[in-house]
Amino acid sequence: MTMEVLGQEQSSEQLDLEAISRKISFLDKWRQIFSYHRLGTNNTSPQNHECNHTSADENEDTTGIPQPKGQGHLPSSSLCSIPNPSIISSKLGGFPISLAMTTKLRQILFGNTVRVFSYNWKKAYFRFHDPFSELAFTLEVGKGGARSIQMAVQGSIIKHLLFARKGEDCNLGSLCQISKKEQNQALAAALAGILWAAGAAQKATICLVSEETYVASTPDYSVDNFTERLQLFEFLQKEAAEKFIYDHLQCFRGEGSHGVILFLYSLIFSRTFERLQMDLDVTTTQLLQPNAGGFLCRQAVLNMILTGRASPHVFNGCEKGKSQETLHGVLTRSDIGYLQWGKDALEGDRLSQVGSMLKTPKLPIWLCNINGNYSILFCTNRQLLTDWKMEHRFDLYFYSGQPSQKKPVHLTIDTHSHYWERDQQEDKHGPRRWFSPVEMAIRTKWSEATINWNGTLPFF
Repeated sequence: MTMEVLGQEQSSEQLDLEAISRKISFLDKWRQIFSYHRLGTNNTSPQNHECNHTSADENEDTTGIPQPKGQGHLPSSSLCSIPNPSIISSKLGGFPISLAMTTKLRQILFGNTVRVFSYNWKKAYFRFHDPFSELAFTLEVGKGGARSIQMAVQGSIIKHLLFARKGEDCNLGSLCQISKKEQNQALAAALAGILWAAGAAQKATICLVSEETYVASTPDYSVDNFTERLQLFEFLQKEAAEKFIYDHLQCFRGEGSHGVILFLYSLIFSRTFERLQMDLDVTTTQLLQPNAGGFLCRQAVLNMILTGRASPHVFNGCEKGKSQETLHGVLTRSDIGYLQWGKDALEGDRLSQVGSMLKTPKLPIWLCNINGNYSILFCTNRQLLTDWKMEHRFDLYFYSGQPSQKKPVHLTIDTHSHYWERDQQEDKHGPRRWFSPVEMAIRTKWSEATINWNGTLPFF
């Protein structure tokens, strides 16, 4: 009788332990969900996946100032949509970031060591539209300051797909027929090419997130649980850098990867702090500027992506400012150009006018800043800017990055139309009334051009 009772007690205890274990496992699963979506848990230990890290959104408000834990923002995404971020092993190689390096990084980005990236920046990464689709060659871009970086990288992706692949036709159809593998190859080539140019074609530095934390919080430095885990890898050959990025592409294109920030960090370390100090001038001492609770890229960041040099201005060469200080512009033609137009821009401000170095790049691809919104214009004819006869009448394609755009907009540009054809499109009370901002941006390059939207409703 005693043995029977004892056996029942042991069986009951075993069942209780199994029930408790199941409950603990269930709670752990939800703790991970709540931790990722910043719903108040303080669990910040890294998970054991390849390329994973913990965000610090629960510790900041929309201005980027750290806040007490448990006061984070609830993102709009559903709890059922959980990314699978990953980290790299600290044994992979490279060298860890130091407190001195994180301090310099914060200073050059924000102007102090207290601010951290806002939520829109942290969730930004490099993601293509579906392969074998009309937008297969384009990135899905988000909101906020990271958008300008994504669009600038988009220009390099198009450059690779149109003009760098051997044996491929340079036409829009070939861009729309690329596979997922070709998307990955294009992104790796674009990122590596930009970093290599920033490193003066001598060295590229790539930043990834490791499983170890190398920098602790100090009175003068606020941690974000991301930057403090950077592992840096240096490459003396562009091809080696491209292969490394391709092998770890999930660290840039995976949801939850902080891919755009990682690329920006890599860009800064490739350029080096010493070169950046020489590139910048008195008008630009930091690379990001606060705006509406987030941060926007200054022109120096975009120029660094386009030209390899963090020039703060878009004019050619150097100019003198109002106090006779030297201002730094663009020194050489780059592969990808830049056009800008804004309804509030002052036409007489010579320092804000884009110079010929950016207006006439080596390849017919332009990053466009139109009323503060970034987009891409490109031509599939490589000879467009090398043969003046090609510029009489030609086709451009426009990608705005807006979710409503389902295919590239086909524009036909005519720079030799008759005056009465232009008069039909002009308003008697003001020459700009009937022109869309896209047309105005194009006319900063081809001033007398007429633009045919080929059946598409013009973007206003």
